[in-house]
Amino acid sequence: MKLNDNFRNIKESYLFAEIAERTAAYSAAHPDKKIIRLGIGDVTLPLVPAVISALHSAVEDMSREETFKGYGPYEGYAFLREGIKKYYAENGVDVGLDEIFVSDGAKSDLGNILDIFSKDNTVLITDPVYPVYVDTNVMAGRKVIFAAANERNGFLPMPDGKVKADIIYICSPNNPTGAAYTKAQLKEWVDYANAMGAVILYDAAYEYFITDDNLARSIFQIEGAETCAIEFCSLSKTAGFTGTRCGYTVIPRKLEAGGLNANRLWLRRQATKFNGVPYIVQKGAAAVFEEECRKQIRGNIDYYRENARMIADCMDELGIWYTGGKNSPYIWLKCPFGMSSWEFFDYLLNGAQVVGTPGAGFGENGEGFFRLTAFGSHAATKEAVSRIKTLLSQK
Repeated sequence: MKLNDNFRNIKESYLFAEIAERTAAYSAAHPDKKIIRLGIGDVTLPLVPAVISALHSAVEDMSREETFKGYGPYEGYAFLREGIKKYYAENGVDVGLDEIFVSDGAKSDLGNILDIFSKDNTVLITDPVYPVYVDTNVMAGRKVIFAAANERNGFLPMPDGKVKADIIYICSPNNPTGAAYTKAQLKEWVDYANAMGAVILYDAAYEYFITDDNLARSIFQIEGAETCAIEFCSLSKTAGFTGTRCGYTVIPRKLEAGGLNANRLWLRRQATKFNGVPYIVQKGAAAVFEEECRKQIRGNIDYYRENARMIADCMDELGIWYTGGKNSPYIWLKCPFGMSSWEFFDYLLNGAQVVGTPGAGFGENGEGFFRLTAFGSHAATKEAVSRIKTLLSQK
């Protein structure tokens, strides 16, 4: 018996463990100090009433013989996929029901989708990066190359025709940087992918935060994407489903390579390895796409947007360079005073009792940068901003 040697090549996931350790040590030494956490990437507001009502109704369905549900369709119930299809149509995108696959979240599908691709593919990923993109490919033994995202390009690297890639990861708005590609920029990536015969794995988990019409809510708003892209969406940040778990992946029927169809391969993969998302969760998810529920969800999103605005305004007032904050719940700032990511972490923790996320934990190009998130309460965010202003104005 042999285990997968590729796991030796995965970097230790020390980032959040180290954050927790340093924060705990400070708290133990200063029990009278109130720590505000702006590093969390999880939502804090509860599920909206319309979703809760749908979940309760689905639980009742499971208690009656005439409405009980056992195994569901591998690709998800039609009632949910129809809601997703309608949502895409509102954004000018026509997707078929058989192109929509319901899952337990974007993270799972972003890793599992690799089952349908050869291990010989070269993978192009931006740096800094959401770790699942890199780690899942390293686990499989694929070659991974990086496109440098940095201050010079606004953390939005563009394709290089001299670089050959087969699988391309794009997250827009991005985690961790909050930067978002314009439709024109995404068109360049789509043209590059089609020219290379490559596929774009497009993570649209934060599309609901977009307010700028120049930005795409879906990669399929870009001409030519149906032959070179797969889109992953999540209800985690959109509707607070981080603990409820539901998302969906869109694979166009036109996406083919070597005589094989990606859509059909994924259905076959799911039929083999996945028994679907629970009926109760899918009923709650279906409510997300109904108008009354969307009004309630927009209230939650606006709440987080206001937090992001407070943090972004603070950065503007202090003259600190940053990306995100306006179409994203993340603010990616350049560490002041020439500090490294971890130096600034300690400076902020000790001086203002505010916890964020050091950018160095997201890749080589994250060094010297820092992530703050908008997923706290208004009161906590307002207090954190006040503390940051006071601290940085003193130096």
